[in-house]
Amino acid sequence: MREVTLIGYGAGNVASVRFALERLGARVRITDDPADVAEAERVILPGVGAAGYAMQRLKALDLVEPLRRFTRPLLGVCLGQQLLFETSAEDGDVELLGVISGRVEEIAPAPSRPSPHMGWSRLSIRREDPLLDGVQSGAWAYFVHGFVCPDGPATLAAADYGAPVPAVVNSANRWGCQFHPERSAALGARILKNFLELPA
Repeated sequence: MREVTLIGYGAGNVASVRFALERLGARVRITDDPADVAEAERVILPGVGAAGYAMQRLKALDLVEPLRRFTRPLLGVCLGQQLLFETSAEDGDVELLGVISGRVEEIAPAPSRPSPHMGWSRLSIRREDPLLDGVQSGAWAYFVHGFVCPDGPATLAAADYGAPVPAVVNSANRWGCQFHPERSAALGARILKNFLELPA
């Protein structure tokens, strides 16, 4: 049975992610202890709400440096994906974890593109990656977000929302899902299963 450490820092959808992982047979440890994070086999950083508050919580719990130094598989979910980047326009100008290059910006609303982006969108796979094993372009994922990560070399899959939305990203041992895998039915379960099977 794979063990996964879920960061419980007061700014994440911990319960639903935990249940999704347990349905896959994972042993889930929820923690806000930096020592637990440093020793973890693999880590998931969930996130809902605002980037500024999330970073305040991570700093208050002394979790920023353990997450930056983590060398085994790390997955950011929703806001957790955004926190992997360098800065965010949300809440003024927030310094994030900085483990993937780029700035998170607000979704520019348009008649065909209301903000926040909420609901089901299809993914387009840009390049192969172990996290996307068995995932095909056209699969549906469930999104809820008003800010968007930069579309660049880290993008593994994107959704079309009038402009590309980086839906899955990767840099070294760090992955992110902008959508909620725990609410994305078979696609989400497949991605979480793939994450549990990444070599630690």
